[in-house]
Amino acid sequence: MTRVAVVQAASVPFDPKASTEKACVILRRAATQGAQVAVFPEAFIGGYPKGQGFGNLVGHRSAAGRALYNVYFEGAISIDGPELKALTELVDETRVITVMGIIERLGRTLYCTVVTLVPDRGLANYRRKLMPTGQERTIWGFGDGSTLQTLETDHGVLGTVICWENYMPAMRQAMYAQGVQIYCTPTADDRATWPSSMVHIAIEGRVFVLSACQAITAQEYPQAFQEQNQLQAQGDDYLMRGGSMIVAPSGEVLAGPVYDCETELYADIDLADLTKSYMDFDVVGHYARPDIFELKVNTSALSAVSFEAE
Repeated sequence: MTRVAVVQAASVPFDPKASTEKACVILRRAATQGAQVAVFPEAFIGGYPKGQGFGNLVGHRSAAGRALYNVYFEGAISIDGPELKALTELVDETRVITVMGIIERLGRTLYCTVVTLVPDRGLANYRRKLMPTGQERTIWGFGDGSTLQTLETDHGVLGTVICWENYMPAMRQAMYAQGVQIYCTPTADDRATWPSSMVHIAIEGRVFVLSACQAITAQEYPQAFQEQNQLQAQGDDYLMRGGSMIVAPSGEVLAGPVYDCETELYADIDLADLTKSYMDFDVVGHYARPDIFELKVNTSALSAVSFEAE
C-alpha cells in the first residue's frame, strides 16, 4: 500500500520564497500523516495569474501590463535555484516524493513546469507544459516532447499531465504507453466539469489519478494584480475554488472533490488494483488496434537556434 496526498492550497503569487516556505510547512504536515507521494497544484511556486491579461490586446500592449509582467517574471524560478534546493533537502528529510508546479524562468522565457523530487535522487523528472491554454500563450513558452517521460519510483510509475493537456487524447495515450500508474494532474481548472474528466481518465488509463488545484482568493494577490484583474472576484471571493481529488482505476472517487478551502486529501492505494483492472481493458495493449491506429511521439529536445561548425 502507498499513502498519497493531494495538496489544495493557495500559493503566494509572485513570491517564490514565501511559496516555498509554505510548501515546506505543508509537506512536513503531509509526512506526519504518513504520505509517501504528494502532489501540489499547477504554478504553486511562481503563481497562476488568473484573470490577468497583462494589458495584452490584439495590436496593443499597455505599459501597466508590461510592468506587471515584469513582476511576474521576477517571481519565477530556475531549476537550479534556491527554492528547489530547499525543497529537495526537505524531501530527503521527510522521504515524501513531491510533485510540484512551478513557473520556470529559462533565459528570457517562462514555462509552466512541474518537477518531481525524489528522496536521495533530487530532481528526478520535470515536465514543461506542451500547450498553454488561451491567454497563457502570451506569458508561457511551449514545451517539447523531451519532457514527456514517466518516472519509475519505489511507489509506482509516476506521470504528470498539466491542466488542459488532459484534454489531448494523444498526450494521455503517450503516458499510458509508458506504463504510468500514478497519474498526477496539477491544474488550475476548478470548474464543475473537471471531476468527470478525472474519473474518465482513471477508467480509460486504468490509473490512479491525483488532481491538485489551488484554492486562492482575490485578496491573496498583490494590489497591482487586483487592480488589473479582469474578473469580478474581490476580497474573500475565490479566484480558484479547488476541486482537488483522488480517483481509483475503477473510477471510484477516493477523496474529494473539495471546494473553497485549503486542505490536504489522503488515500491509501494498492497498485495491485491496477493489475486486476487490466483483465478486461488495457488501452495500449489488448484493447488497442495498432493495425488501425498508430501514434508517433517526437521526444527530441528542440532549439530555435543550432550552431554547426563547417
